[in-house]
Amino acid sequence: MKFPEGFLWGGATAANQFEGAWDVDGKGPSCMDMATNGNHRTPRQITPELDPDKLYPCHDGVDFYHHYKEDIALLAEMGFTCFRFSINWPRIFPTGFEDEPNEAGLEFYDRVLDELERHGIEPLITLSHYEMPFAIAQRQNGWASRETIDLYVKYATAVMRRYRGRCRKWLTFNEINAAMMPIGTYMSLGILTGNPDLRHQPDDPQLRYQALHHQFIASALAVKAGHEIDPENKMGCMIAYMLAYPLTPNPADVELARERNQYRNYYCSDVQVRGEYPYFARRMWDEEGVALDIAPGDLEILKEGTVDFYTHSYYQSQCASVDASMETSGNLLGGAKNPYLKETAWEWPIDPTGLRIMLNQVYERYQIPIMVVENGLGCRDEVNPDGTIDDDYRIDYLREHIKAMSEAIADGVEVWGYTPWGCIDLVSNADGEMAKRYGFVYVDKHDDGTGTMARSKKKSFHWYKKVIETNGEEL
Repeated sequence: MKFPEGFLWGGATAANQFEGAWDVDGKGPSCMDMATNGNHRTPRQITPELDPDKLYPCHDGVDFYHHYKEDIALLAEMGFTCFRFSINWPRIFPTGFEDEPNEAGLEFYDRVLDELERHGIEPLITLSHYEMPFAIAQRQNGWASRETIDLYVKYATAVMRRYRGRCRKWLTFNEINAAMMPIGTYMSLGILTGNPDLRHQPDDPQLRYQALHHQFIASALAVKAGHEIDPENKMGCMIAYMLAYPLTPNPADVELARERNQYRNYYCSDVQVRGEYPYFARRMWDEEGVALDIAPGDLEILKEGTVDFYTHSYYQSQCASVDASMETSGNLLGGAKNPYLKETAWEWPIDPTGLRIMLNQVYERYQIPIMVVENGLGCRDEVNPDGTIDDDYRIDYLREHIKAMSEAIADGVEVWGYTPWGCIDLVSNADGEMAKRYGFVYVDKHDDGTGTMARSKKKSFHWYKKVIETNGEEL
């Protein structure tokens, strides 16, 4: 189990699920601040106005805003060398339309970076992780408007200038390919359809693809700005990798899996890594009835704003079948159940080998460095009477995925680091739950909003500390 010297070990969070303090020190509401709680069976609801009878879990998150020193000290105790977090866009520009950034918001991240530097932890900052100012959604329907490009670039430029030299690895958009599916309509693109169901938005492919094009332009401009602000900056993309296998050797299943991998995994990263739409895009647009409005100069911007490294989330794989009678999986990706894999309590297939497969596929395609910036097991944790938490199931999951990652490195894939998701328990994005926990650190907060926010170490905390100490040799 050999990992390169200097391999980055850490964890990942998102401001909207983690920070809390949703209206503190001048912060404005984000799109996810307007989403109620839900669960595996009951979708979160989007409310254009806050309902005093509803619970909005992102308002409190797990209150990193007031616990950041304690939390970063826990990360340092585990030995983290990298911490991926996002900057909350409306904490910097409360509505998105201000001419000048909110100084109190900038000062908060100054303090966070101070603590990371004190503990020798390198920041990996996501500029946009489902945290668009809600005012942009209200006034110009989010990324459906080309004017949102300038608002994002203003924000990204202000942040990168402020923290010049303090952060040198940046991700422009989290899971930008979420916009390839209807669930991304509001969550990723900030488009208001009038339907309150967060997961099941009415679909308008023309609107989605056009909005995504605007995000591509914004990403490329942010990459260019990042390189100009500090030539030492490394700018990355972030893809939700949704690996598809054919369920059977039926050529129709094989073809369907190929199409899904192209559509869900490579459409976006081809634009961000290669600087141009992939060869298969034209047929996709034609079949979806999409005619992109590509402004003069857009293609040149995409070509000039390619990323330096590739990052991704990986939680599960799926099976593609043309047989509609096959049993379907209950996870967000859909697809047929894989008879060779076990599933989590949330019906997500557990497939560590798939991580090795996708790392090889991506590196073969792009030949640029890769980081696994989200991976982990969301499940219920029981607190023992003595306060300990025995989460061996999480250790088993992560151990097998780290082994698969090490095999990919042995295959020749250049992997820079590993930041498993939700290193400290946080609010589930799609469901708005606390019960679905990912962390090495338990947070005393519950689905009804109650709890002390007290932090405690799980068994996996001590296990991961040993993994980092030995650079992955002791699992």
